[in-house]
This record gives sequence, structure tokens and C-alpha cells, in this order.
Amino acid sequence: MSNLSHTGRDMASHPDVSEMRDRYARMLGGRDVALVDAPVFLVGLYCAISPWVLHFTASQPTLATHNLIMGLAIAALGLGFTVMPERMYGLSWAICAMGAWMILSTWIVGSSPDLGIVLNNVIIGGLTVLLGLVCAGVSMKSGSRAA
Repeated sequence: MSNLSHTGRDMASHPDVSEMRDRYARMLGGRDVALVDAPVFLVGLYCAISPWVLHFTASQPTLATHNLIMGLAIAALGLGFTVMPERMYGLSWAICAMGAWMILSTWIVGSSPDLGIVLNNVIIGGLTVLLGLVCAGVSMKSGSRAA
């Protein structure tokens, strides 16, 4: 039998240390945004259903359609971060732009929205911008780490 004990030696002297580091990097690679993808998805889902939650589908039909489409798009980006995060890093800034548009669209798409609709879209937009900034920050950090 061979002696498998590594007493007195650190892992740096292990013969497979480079292979173990590569495997560990591969397993964790691309999952830096793992904590952000679920909130992005949930904000997108809420944005999509918010016209029915706040009951403004009859008074603001164009804004209701707009929120549905934007919510589905934001949720799709959240799913993209879950399924293939390494390819979605480039779209981090798009989430910020979509959030800013959600804030502005209340007055551009809507016609005389009431305070509840304004607050709803401003909060959704603000959360989306914040989550987009977190995604962009994480992607820039992981990009500089890879270089």
C-alpha cells in the first residue's frame, strides 16, 4: 500500500494542484451573477403582472401592454443570467437601460397616470437599474480577474 498521508506538506506541493485549480475555476466560472439572476427575474415578473395587480389595464391600456412586454423582457434576461451567465455579461448594461426606460415610460407611454402607477413604475425601474448596476459591476470584476 502506498502512503497517502500528506502530513507536513501543503497543497502547493501536491502533484495535481494545477488540474484541481483549473477544475475549481471551471465549476465556479460564470456564476458570479448567481445572486442577482433571481431578483432580476422576479422584478421582471412583477413588472409584467403589475397592470393587473394595480388594476390599471382599463385606464392605461398602452402602459399595461408596455409593462407586460418590458416585464417579460426583464424576466428573460434574468433567466438568461441563470442559464448562461458567461454569455449574458454583455447585457448587464441593457438591464440598466431598461430600468431607466421603465421610469421614463410612465409619462411617455402613459396618459395622465395616477400616483400609484407612477410609484409602481418608478420603483420597478429603480430596482431594475440597481440590479443592472450590480450585474455590470460583477461582470466588470470578473472580466478584470480573467485578464
